[in-house]
Amino acid sequence: MAALRLPRLAAPLARDKQDTLLLIASSLLVLVPHAAHLPVWVSLLCGATLAWRAGLTLLGRRLPPNLLLVPIAAAAMAGVLASYHTVLGRDPGVAMLVLLVAFKMLEMHARRDLFVVVFLCYFLVLTNFFYSQTIPTALLMLVSIVALLATQLSFQLTGAVPPLRARLWMGARMLGMALPLAAAAFVLFPRIEGPLWGMPDDAHGARSGLSDTMAPGQMSDLAQSEEVAFRVKFDGPVPPQPRLYWRGPVLGDYDGRTWTRVRPARDPQPLSMSVDGPGLGYQVTLEPSRTRWLFVLEMPRTLPSVPGHGVTLSPELELQSLDPLGERVRYDAVSHVRYNLQAAASPVDGQWLALPYGINPRTRAAGQALAQEPDPARRVAAVLRDFSRGEYVYTLQPPLLPGRDAVDDFLYGTRAGFCEHYAGAFVFLMRAAGVPARVVTGYQGGELNPIDGYLTVRQSDAHAWAEVWLPGRGWVRVDPTAAVSPERVRRSLARALPPPAPFGFPGLGQLLQPAPDSLLGRIRYAFGAVNNGWNQWVLNYTPQRQHSLVERLREGMSHWQAIASIAMLCGALFLARKFSLRRKTDPVDTLYSALCQRLGQLGLPRTPDEGPTAYARRVAAAGLPAGAGAAAEEFLRRYSAYRYGAPATGTGLVPILKDLLSKVR
Repeated sequence: MAALRLPRLAAPLARDKQDTLLLIASSLLVLVPHAAHLPVWVSLLCGATLAWRAGLTLLGRRLPPNLLLVPIAAAAMAGVLASYHTVLGRDPGVAMLVLLVAFKMLEMHARRDLFVVVFLCYFLVLTNFFYSQTIPTALLMLVSIVALLATQLSFQLTGAVPPLRARLWMGARMLGMALPLAAAAFVLFPRIEGPLWGMPDDAHGARSGLSDTMAPGQMSDLAQSEEVAFRVKFDGPVPPQPRLYWRGPVLGDYDGRTWTRVRPARDPQPLSMSVDGPGLGYQVTLEPSRTRWLFVLEMPRTLPSVPGHGVTLSPELELQSLDPLGERVRYDAVSHVRYNLQAAASPVDGQWLALPYGINPRTRAAGQALAQEPDPARRVAAVLRDFSRGEYVYTLQPPLLPGRDAVDDFLYGTRAGFCEHYAGAFVFLMRAAGVPARVVTGYQGGELNPIDGYLTVRQSDAHAWAEVWLPGRGWVRVDPTAAVSPERVRRSLARALPPPAPFGFPGLGQLLQPAPDSLLGRIRYAFGAVNNGWNQWVLNYTPQRQHSLVERLREGMSHWQAIASIAMLCGALFLARKFSLRRKTDPVDTLYSALCQRLGQLGLPRTPDEGPTAYARRVAAAGLPAGAGAAAEEFLRRYSAYRYGAPATGTGLVPILKDLLSKVR
């Protein structure tokens, strides 16, 4: 019996089975990306349902009755409610829509049910962008649309069906013809403020970044992430790497383990800053985060304007948004790298000298010994000199400091740490020595992309440094890490540390972090430029940018040269299209049209539903002159064989048909 069934299974599938399997495959392209964010049971249930439907199709079995499908669908909806505790919102809505597509596969009894599934899949294509709007996601969705169009065409074709490759090409051509209109609508159609999915805390997949606290190990964990924090485009030359300090939270309270921000003073001193030299103009494109921090180059001259967000400035020159930054934002800023901050007034209330009682006695004693030096600047220099000569190690994996006296254990024990260890220990020493000091966190440096000119600052560039207040100079930036590892500030974190060796293979680390001038490095820069362009011109195409673009187009259209150039371009495209269509016209079809026109003039017009064979019979019965009738019949016979017979070229047929056409009078 098995031998008798093999030929049936190996035989070509029927037309309806092929179309159903193509629909299942197209749906999978849309459903699979949702598996990354849906509950596991939803993905497993959808996979089992589609496999069930494919098995029924291949075996030629009937679809299950509604008495079986309705309880399964009800149980699935109850599962969605149990998983999300609601049926409203982005995630439960997408889960129910995914299940609906899978279950609808088992309930297709009419032709319209096929189109219902296709149009549901079109909507699911859109929902993929609720979770990811990257270039790979967009490309995958374009492929999905091509597959869905090919499936939709398969349902509508009658008679002989082209092969799958031809149908996919037809779908790709249809999508290609629609893309210019979609691009024009994207650029010119009025845009709305806010995301497409506007529910609070349900619209953005924001990533966490720099925190407003600092503890040992916190920065080193963040520094191992290659995620982009923000990108910067300078109006002029990019400043040298040692001047690229991007200011973030300022920390002053220490509990023996963690540095936190100080409480705002009741009567804060007014900010006073003098600058030297012209300001540097630049534009920051900040990636989504769960924080309110806005990063600027030290020191900003004015308060930047962030569309859709209010901005505040603290007495410590911290920039914050009034709302969490759940979407990508862009703002312009001007900064001065040479400045004097609050040089005329000393810090108030001694808040920058406070230390917790009874911890780190050795460090406290060392600071008190430093206080014997009357010049605070020399106290700072002495600590930095000790860091540079004291066999300290800069590492991403420092030993744990679980004890109560963490600074003592670090300075006089392990001597190995990351930037937060050196900044925190330095500030503790300075305060013990009577010098007002505070910790500043943010980012240092960045990677310049030579292709698009953008400076990319990653989470791995997260850094901590210190500020000390010196008489006559005000708050002065001091980076203790630079004394231990100058390469960290001069070049980058990757150059300051040994190259990584994943799984024990140093060569793999070079592939992950290629040299800038290598082939892999240039490919990395090219991909970064493309991704940045996508972020700038697609994902961050705000109403403000649209208004600016339309205004520039309006100004450009006001010149007659621009209008004339556009008219000439449209005329050239029209002529090229017309010439292309003329070249693609089959000469045999042209002669056939000429014959039909000639016979129509003789009183024998061809009806729209009349083929050449039926037309030849009617011409033969019409009683045309012998020579003309025979020539017309022979013409139609040869044309029918050419058009509906075995494939053949019409090059040698053209002279024969021209001769026959000339005999039809």
